[in-house]
Amino acid sequence: MISDPVFYLFAVPAVLIFGISKGGFGGGLGIVAVPMLALVISPVQAAAILLPILCLMDLFSVWAFRGRWLFDEIRLLVPASLVGIGIGAALFEYMSPAIVRLLLGVVTIVFTLHYWIGNRFGTAASRPHFGPLAGGIAGATAGFTSFIAHSGGPPLNMYLLRRGLNRTEFVGTTVLFFTAVNYVKLVPYAWLGQFDSANLATSAILAPLAPAGIGIGVWLHHRVSETVFFRVIYVLLFAVGVKLVNDGLTGL
Repeated sequence: MISDPVFYLFAVPAVLIFGISKGGFGGGLGIVAVPMLALVISPVQAAAILLPILCLMDLFSVWAFRGRWLFDEIRLLVPASLVGIGIGAALFEYMSPAIVRLLLGVVTIVFTLHYWIGNRFGTAASRPHFGPLAGGIAGATAGFTSFIAHSGGPPLNMYLLRRGLNRTEFVGTTVLFFTAVNYVKLVPYAWLGQFDSANLATSAILAPLAPAGIGIGVWLHHRVSETVFFRVIYVLLFAVGVKLVNDGLTGL
């Protein structure tokens, strides 16, 4: 168990932010949790401590949005994510997280700028919607980046935001997708030896924050207008992209 008080100064807000994001805004802002913890512990240990907590959050968020997801999207995205998780597990000991963050951050920023420019100079009808191929790529990419640093939100959001979902369908589909992904990730994480007694004990201490974060997120979800909601999502995506690029460049 980690006993350093400084760790918990970062861990408590990180877990709450992840829960609020997962419960109310599709999980995009949750990507900051691992970088926050990585300020005081290694990114690998941070990811291992967070995964059991995320699995607990998933139970609460699936219940909150039960039946509000789109199975057609799930049937496409989840099998594709297994490919990404498999690649992440196979390359775990060889890849550079800095490169992954940098590339993902650049793509996220470009996508967000494209949306804003399209909104300013075009119409919603003129913006293309992504099809099954894009969904497969998004699912695999989300599985891969989720395995590495629980950062699968941007590629999934980039796809779902172009599918014409309302905000509840968007969050419900995201919730079910990451529930499947996170529980699958338990197997390779255990196989790679990430769940030692210290990490699991630290996860248990932080676990009560999971329902609190989800509850706050669900409360906000039902009190923010749909227009404001999607504007917030794109702002969060852009902020996450900037954060990822900064982390990637710093880590090179």
